[in-house]
Amino acid sequence: MKLWERVVEARLRKVVEICEQQYGFMPRKSTTDAIFALRILMEKYRDGQRELHCVFVDVEKAYDRVPREELWYCMRKSGVAEKYVRVVQDMYERSRTVVRCAVGQTEEFKVEVGLHQGSALSPFLFAIVMDQLSEEVRQESPWTMMFADDIVICSESREQVEENLERWRFALERRGMKVSRSKTEYMCVNEREGSGTVRLQGEEVKKVQEFKYLGSTVQSNGECGKEVKKRVQAGWNGWRKVSGVLCDRKISARIKGKVYRTVVRPAMLYGLETVSLRKRQESELEVAELKMLRFSLGVTRLDRIRNEYIRGTAHVGRLGDKVREARLRWFGHVQRRDSNLSIGSFVVIALHSSGFFVTIIH
Repeated sequence: MKLWERVVEARLRKVVEICEQQYGFMPRKSTTDAIFALRILMEKYRDGQRELHCVFVDVEKAYDRVPREELWYCMRKSGVAEKYVRVVQDMYERSRTVVRCAVGQTEEFKVEVGLHQGSALSPFLFAIVMDQLSEEVRQESPWTMMFADDIVICSESREQVEENLERWRFALERRGMKVSRSKTEYMCVNEREGSGTVRLQGEEVKKVQEFKYLGSTVQSNGECGKEVKKRVQAGWNGWRKVSGVLCDRKISARIKGKVYRTVVRPAMLYGLETVSLRKRQESELEVAELKMLRFSLGVTRLDRIRNEYIRGTAHVGRLGDKVREARLRWFGHVQRRDSNLSIGSFVVIALHSSGFFVTIIH
């Protein structure tokens, strides 16, 4: 079934053009693109000493709430041939669901709403739905960015971002989806006294100083200390998952190094190519890494073994060097991007005697 879904997905991608604001499940786009665009936008507004208002919209149970009739409508409106619409309809018409619990499983029943969980085709179908739902309300990137159902709305004024949020709410809820009031959050960069809060249908949206966007913590003050701590914590979580291998004395240091580089290091490096690290923060990451390597190799500080020898034994390079490599790799990726693609859109913000302006370079 998954193979057939992949075939259908490949054919749909040839005829459907998704908007540039959608970063999720799109070719040559990733979470790094969206994180980079948001970070650089916030950074330039801090440099220009101007307010930037961001609302992180959470769509409640997005996959499970998509009405089937809305899905067929969005597919047809996107230019999908009727034969492919019928193919997808057939997948959903014939599907049945059971619930498994401790005492057994229920009888089969039909689900009339939502997309299939675990389906290879569902992410692209959801992208089609979001593309059509947002057609009248989205702005150009980076003022509007979407990663599947994770939506960021940015504006220079609180009133404008509040108005845009209401337009998004109306566009989503009239099509059967719902904005989560409790999980939608608001952040202001360079906040001034009396700037107020954002409201949605009279209800105050939670105001935060930091937000975990696509797994990377962004802070309104531009600091990245909390993100570094999260990366260290993620590294330790990964290390604990494979500690049975890493701490096994029967396994060679070379194999341990490979396991470490495959499981632990990616968790520590995630998103850091978009972050400006200070020496102290880079050192914090390297100290945590060396602790993991010492535990893995059964070495303590009392053994007075140099860090370079430990890295060499495990065939693991300095983490700071790997961060710089990731930045250079990301820079090359941006430089090679398609001129018609908004991947990592550059936000050029300048202060002139005539005032403050923003230019988006695609």
